[in-house]
Amino acid sequence: MGKNFSAHFALFMVNTLYGASHVLAKGVMPAYLSPNVFILFRVVGATALFWLVRMMVVKEKVHRKDLLLLATCGLFGVAINQLFFFHGLNLSSSINSGIIMALNPIMVVILSYLILKEKVTNTRVIGILLGAMGAILLTLKGGTGKGDSMLGDLFLFINAASYAIYLVIAKPLMKKYSPLTVITYVFTFGTIYVLLFPPTITELFDTNFQIIPLSAWIKIAYVIVGVTFMTYLLTMYGLKYLSPSVSSAYIYLQPVLVMFFAYSLSAIGIADDYTGTITLEKIFYMLIIFIGVYITSSVKGSALLKWKKS
Repeated sequence: MGKNFSAHFALFMVNTLYGASHVLAKGVMPAYLSPNVFILFRVVGATALFWLVRMMVVKEKVHRKDLLLLATCGLFGVAINQLFFFHGLNLSSSINSGIIMALNPIMVVILSYLILKEKVTNTRVIGILLGAMGAILLTLKGGTGKGDSMLGDLFLFINAASYAIYLVIAKPLMKKYSPLTVITYVFTFGTIYVLLFPPTITELFDTNFQIIPLSAWIKIAYVIVGVTFMTYLLTMYGLKYLSPSVSSAYIYLQPVLVMFFAYSLSAIGIADDYTGTITLEKIFYMLIIFIGVYITSSVKGSALLKWKKS
């Protein structure tokens, strides 16, 4: 009973940390850091922490033949995923980012069918169509309100799709190695890709670090330690005691928590005010996506959702 409660609390905290990050990250970009430099800080910091913990906790060797797949996971799970997320968040609103990320489980089901040949039932098809319809309507709505951007929403959609690809192709690795080993190598390769992205180093040298206030550094540290490092550790703990279906259901909280933090953090002056991007029309589209995601991921056999993480 105690462990189950702790596991539920851990998963709730994961999505709470994610929800706040959608709002707080907007306060750092583009005023102090470009999206590329922010990504570099995040992946380098998280990679260092993962290696530190892995050296203390896990003792296993990675076979050379698996390095190519790990490198591919790093490309989709870190580099493309993070680049499009931060650039999308920089252009669009934190509200839209939270809603679009809720499409991830649907994308996982579609890719599982295409890549792993997992069975897709009629019920799942209905859920996929509903979720896709909600996402399309939300994207078409982008650019019509303050803080909205159709291009930003498209980037966020690519971010979610890229992470879904990672979840599917990482499945064999998750079965073979400790999750901590997989994520450590994935972030290591992802860091290399981010460093090789041409604008990253140029923008890093162009960044004026002297003008960055302490409040912004705290937000940056929060994204590195809280949103990247701690959320993964809490997710592993939650999955140890709860079923994948229960774990995946917590993703539905993210858009709601994003809205909560959009109001509360702006009210106390910690984050900029993006509440103007919340409309009844968007909430309606969000409900359509939620229903689609619920129908798709609640069908028995959707085990891949256990690897969901933003």
